[in-house]
Amino acid sequence: MKKLTYVESGVDIEKEEKAIKGILSNIKSKRKGIGRPLGGHYAGIIEFGENALVLCTDGVGSKVKIASYLRKWDTIGIDCIAMNVNDAICVGAEPLAFVDYLAIDDPKPEITKEIGKGLEDGAKLSNISIIGGETASLPEIINGFDLAGTCLAYVKKSEIVTGEKISPGDIIIGLKSSGIHSNGYTLARKIIEQSDFSYNSYFPNGIYPNKKIGDILLTPTKIYVKEIIELLKKVKVHGLAHITGGGLKNFPRLKKNVKFVIHDPLDVQPIFKFLQKYGNIDDEEMYKTFNMGMGFAIITNERDVEETIEILKILSHSEVKIVGRIEKGRGISVPTLGLNY
Repeated sequence: MKKLTYVESGVDIEKEEKAIKGILSNIKSKRKGIGRPLGGHYAGIIEFGENALVLCTDGVGSKVKIASYLRKWDTIGIDCIAMNVNDAICVGAEPLAFVDYLAIDDPKPEITKEIGKGLEDGAKLSNISIIGGETASLPEIINGFDLAGTCLAYVKKSEIVTGEKISPGDIIIGLKSSGIHSNGYTLARKIIEQSDFSYNSYFPNGIYPNKKIGDILLTPTKIYVKEIIELLKKVKVHGLAHITGGGLKNFPRLKKNVKFVIHDPLDVQPIFKFLQKYGNIDDEEMYKTFNMGMGFAIITNERDVEETIEILKILSHSEVKIVGRIEKGRGISVPTLGLNY
């Protein structure tokens, strides 16, 4: 069986990065005073007096195609909000408000009503208000629909988490994901559609008893707002990483001149093992495409590790454990798998 890759499925992350640089090369203007850019990584930060405002934007991606195939649209709104609020908290900010953007070929009420249910659920889980949005009917451009949104958050300037304090000896703590979240679906769909399975097929060998493949693939992205915001009130963390598209390659977004070594990864969930087997995908490709069971990571001083884990275990209701440490060097390493990025 030919090995599948994210690039062969139609998504080239390195090409995307070059494209983003192309956009940024023509964006030069900088506001002064209130609204002055203050940097950021997962989210942009601007001056707002003693506080800073934080903005980030993201969408659900091709996961919406599975929702349409199964005619189940009531959870993708959670994904839309999750992908944004989980980015906002990476700079230490508390999400406040959200606006959504729905581009659709045919705005059928039975679809938009279900999408609205998920947005409301996501808003409750994040403790935010949805204050507006836009629905665009674009039959000549869109085949189906696309759902995206923008989150507004805030943080005291003295409490912004930039990642600059990350240094060798720091500990990396992982939080379990709820599954694939909302990244890598172009590859995941390619695997299913080229196999003998369909989204309505049940998993083989009792991997997920009485569960259809499509239902597991539609599991909503976990929202980490509650546990991270509470943690930040009690512990001075050095870095926060939302593990999204690019997998482990998200870590250097926090700091370039250190090495993120994952000595003891979180358990790989069955959905990833299933996709890897039936897509004939190697470990290197899997760990740079999917979250592989770790949806979020906290980097903290070694002396604060015990308190951090205690807080997270109480609030997150999911697996929390030390997965690695910061060492001298550059890049990412998973010694047990022989991976280096």
